[in-house]
Amino acid sequence: MTTTQAAVVESAGADFTLAEVDLDDLRADEVRVQMVAAGLCHTDLGVAAGGLPFPLPGVLGHEGAGVVLEVGAGVEGISTGDQVLLSFTSCGACGNCRDGHPAYCATWLPENLLGGTRRDGTATVRRDGAPLGSHFFGQSSFSREAVVDQRSVVKVDPEADLRLLAPLGCGVQTGAGAVWNVLAPRPGASVVVLGAGAVGLSAVMAARLTPTTTIVVVDRVASRLDLARELGATDVVDASELAGASLADALRDLTGGGADGLVESTGNTGVLREGVDALASRGTAAVVGAPPFGEQVALDVNAMLAGKRVVGVTLGDSETQRLLPALVRLVHDGRMPLQRLVAHYPFAEINRAVADMVSGATVKPVLTF
Repeated sequence: MTTTQAAVVESAGADFTLAEVDLDDLRADEVRVQMVAAGLCHTDLGVAAGGLPFPLPGVLGHEGAGVVLEVGAGVEGISTGDQVLLSFTSCGACGNCRDGHPAYCATWLPENLLGGTRRDGTATVRRDGAPLGSHFFGQSSFSREAVVDQRSVVKVDPEADLRLLAPLGCGVQTGAGAVWNVLAPRPGASVVVLGAGAVGLSAVMAARLTPTTTIVVVDRVASRLDLARELGATDVVDASELAGASLADALRDLTGGGADGLVESTGNTGVLREGVDALASRGTAAVVGAPPFGEQVALDVNAMLAGKRVVGVTLGDSETQRLLPALVRLVHDGRMPLQRLVAHYPFAEINRAVADMVSGATVKPVLTF
C-alpha cells in the first residue's frame, strides 16, 4: 500500500480538499503512475456537483499524464520509467472493443463514470481505512500517484511534454475524434462547431486538418470566438448578438444552405435543436455535449427524412492507442496548437482552476504536480 496526496470531493457541491490517502496494492493488470499533470474537465465538475451518481467522497480526474513507477505482473508493453498519457478504460473483450470502438464498451459506464470501484467492487483509494470513490475512468488522477487500469494507459515519447499533452486523454480526443471518426468531412464540406470550449476548439483544430473549406463556430464569449478564428474557423457567430434571429437561419446562410457536419459541445438541448435544423440534406450532427440526465430534445421528423443523422459520440469514438499518439505528433509538429487552450495551475490551487474554468477565464486548466 502506498500513501499519497489526493484532491477529494467530500460531498456533492463541495470544494476539492487535499488529503492524505492510501493506494491499494497493484493488481496484475494495473500500473502505478506518478502524476506530472492532469487536465480539468467539465465532467469532473459535473460529478463533483452531484450531477452524476458517482460515489462520494471520492477522487476524480481523468486526463492524467505521468511516469510509470510500478507495473503489475500481467502488464505488457509498459515499463517502469515510461512516460504515459491516461484516458478511459474498457474491457477489451466485448463486441465493440473487438471492433475498435472501446468508447462504446459494454462496461463503459460502470468502469469509467459511475461505478467508483474496480469491476470486482474493490476501491483503488482509501482514507483512514475507508474506501473512497475511485477508479474514475480507470485512473482517478487528481492525486500525486494513482493506481491505473492498464487499458487507460498510452505510452508516449520520453521527450513528450506531459504538462501540455494531458488534455489529450479526454477533451481534445473528444473534439478531434468527433470530426475525424464521425463526421469525416469530404473535400469542400462545411463543419459547424457549437461551443468554443476545449472540446469545441479541439474540433476546430481537427477540422482545419481536413479538406473542409467552411468551419463555423458559435459561442457567446467574444474572446473565444477570436481564438476560434485564430485556430482555423472561417466564420463565427456570437449567439448573444442574434437578438430575435434564428441560429439555424444564420448557420444556413454561412454554410450555403446547410451544414454537412456539426459538433454540438454545449450540452444545451435548445442549441442542439437549432443545430439539427441547420443541417444540410444527409448532414450529420455529432452530439458530444452532455446535458443533465433525462433531458430530451424534440426534432422535426419530416426534416429528418432528408437523410439527416444525429449521432451520440463518446470520447470521439476513439481507439486511444492509435489516436493519442497521432495527436501527440500533431501537437509536437505545431499542427495542433494545443498550447493556445492550456493554462497551468499548481495542484494545491485546484479550486482556483475550477473557478477559472467555470467563469470562462481559462479554456483548459491543467494541474501540475
